[in-house]
Amino acid sequence: MKKNTIKKSPWISIFNCSSCNGCDLECLALLTPKYDIERFGMIWKTSPRHADILVVTGIGNKTAEQRLKTVSDQMAPIKKVVAIGSCANTGGVFRTGYNMGKGIDKIIKVDIYVPGCPPRPEAIINGIGKAIGLLKVRNARKKNK
Repeated sequence: MKKNTIKKSPWISIFNCSSCNGCDLECLALLTPKYDIERFGMIWKTSPRHADILVVTGIGNKTAEQRLKTVSDQMAPIKKVVAIGSCANTGGVFRTGYNMGKGIDKIIKVDIYVPGCPPRPEAIINGIGKAIGLLKVRNARKKNK
């Protein structure tokens, strides 16, 4: 198998970067029978080392910033990052707090933004689907070279 190619269903891991847990609850709803993301071929993994897509919720505060960088560095080189919710995208309602940092894109590279406070599960599925599309486009380009 060539380096930097994906030959399996995408594996997804979630990282809570100091959120209020609203976005995390909506992400957990994806595992219920109503949404059942596994029918789309997506599999949740607890360890980001095994994941292709990292779903990040919450604001990038000073405490979680280094942990997020470490988790991102531990992932495979062809990873995609999806920022879920207003806090991950812009800082949300907590952006003026004394210990709050910035949006996730100021810490690590973000590929897809899913807005909302919290976003609906349908929007999260759409964002993850777009990230999967980016993985496939990258792989198709590598095959054509």
